[in-house]
Amino acid sequence: MSITLVVCDIAGTTVDEHGSVYRALADAVGEVAGTRPNESQVQDWMGADKTEALAGLTRVVGGEPTTELVERGVDHFKSLLSRYYAARPPVALPGVEETLTDLRGRGMKIALTTGFSRDVACPLLASLGWVVAPLEETDDAGPASLLLDAVVCSDEVAAGRPAPYMIHRAMERTGVQDVRQVLAAGDTVNDLLAATRAGVTAVGVLTGKLGRKDLAAHPHDHIVSGVQDIPELLS
Repeated sequence: MSITLVVCDIAGTTVDEHGSVYRALADAVGEVAGTRPNESQVQDWMGADKTEALAGLTRVVGGEPTTELVERGVDHFKSLLSRYYAARPPVALPGVEETLTDLRGRGMKIALTTGFSRDVACPLLASLGWVVAPLEETDDAGPASLLLDAVVCSDEVAAGRPAPYMIHRAMERTGVQDVRQVLAAGDTVNDLLAATRAGVTAVGVLTGKLGRKDLAAHPHDHIVSGVQDIPELLS
């Protein structure tokens, strides 16, 4: 059965945001919990919903993730991320726009999923000129560099990765009903776990922080260098 929907993560998979998410998350936890998590601890939560990640990392460093503390941490994370993005804007990873445009031209649906909330994801995508079709015309809308069929954020489902819900929501929004027709790609362990739990083809990409050995230690169907390798994989 052929693939009709390709679902990709954003940060580290389709977008190079220069590690700003890692830095902002660690800095936010350090601010509200008093202890900054190390890189390995942060990596365990990459790809997950950022509210869940902040609560989990607070526990990891010995803090108590009360509702008030987590809310304060999330607000601080968003503020830091906005500042880091302004200093060093995210860019599309090499070949991603061309690849996804090509796949869409072949009749496949293209969806993005993310551990970001919508208020974080939308400005990021807009800065790249990535929009959901059909285009919503606005006075300041520039030319689209990538048309998407759906974007699903972690605050729109019951639970973020590694739960499968964002992938299934992407299927719902694009009208795809058979998990055998779906490929989901991501650069983190949580991306692979979500794809596996969703019952779709799970593809790891090496454009994030993890290497082939790290990803291969977890359930997957394929591991490729990047999103640009998906067309060859499908053929």
